[in-house]
Amino acid sequence: MTRPVLFAARGPSRRTLLTAAVGLMVGARPGSSAERRIVAAGGVITEILYALGRQDLLVGVDTTSLHPAEAMREKANVGYVRALSAEGVLSLRPTDLLAVEGAGPPDTIKLIAEAGVNVVRISEDTSEAGVAARIRTIGRIADATDRAEALAARVEAGFAALKQQRDALAARKRVLFVLSLQNGRVMVGGARSSADAIIRLAGAVNAAETVEGYKPLTDEGLIAAAPDVVLMMKHNAHAASPEQVFSQAALSATPAARTRSLVAMDGLYLLGFGPRTPEAARDLMAAVYAGARP
Repeated sequence: MTRPVLFAARGPSRRTLLTAAVGLMVGARPGSSAERRIVAAGGVITEILYALGRQDLLVGVDTTSLHPAEAMREKANVGYVRALSAEGVLSLRPTDLLAVEGAGPPDTIKLIAEAGVNVVRISEDTSEAGVAARIRTIGRIADATDRAEALAARVEAGFAALKQQRDALAARKRVLFVLSLQNGRVMVGGARSSADAIIRLAGAVNAAETVEGYKPLTDEGLIAAAPDVVLMMKHNAHAASPEQVFSQAALSATPAARTRSLVAMDGLYLLGFGPRTPEAARDLMAAVYAGARP
């Protein structure tokens, strides 16, 4: 059974919990793995720790920690990565909080650090080098340097093989990542987004490269984007069927609508940029190019 979310709606005050947490941290030796108690704020961090076999150090994870599935069953849940509770985190008596750059709110992270927890920000760099560096960084923190080096080397080899496939493509298709369809507004992943990075790794062109980040795109912009394929996440609040996607007026006028080309993939697998990223990009490539080997 999934463990309860550790929000402090009732019980000791924030000041009391922070004071207690500071006391519990006194004498801790963060360098000793036997005494390490890590809270992970970011699904990619949890995934890497499990891949390194250091899940024993984890005492809490956030709600984006969906891989492996046992993480949410085995570890305490500290809430959504961007809406963490200081009390919930500190109640686990962590020595370390490993948090992706987007984790927060900032005041919560500050409170946790002031309580004596070693807060380490983990880069969300989506480049190939960034993925490998993230694995090595977490490996050093978790006293698993050798295993991290081996895992990073496998990931780098996966990226190298992916590049060969990408270079063999005769033509590049245009892919539009749709984050959500709400009230007729189509939110897309533009340049400098994680969606942009995975689309490019898969050997395709980001059809929304004229905008930056995750933003709504006008009907005119959607038609001008002319995607051959629409890409979305599955199994989340924003998942949609081909009927729902291509019933949108602007999307119905795109090449993707004529072929009903909608690809849906697991969100963390697609956009997590962890150890599985070469495989995720390869699977996206196969789906975009109709399963044909390049």
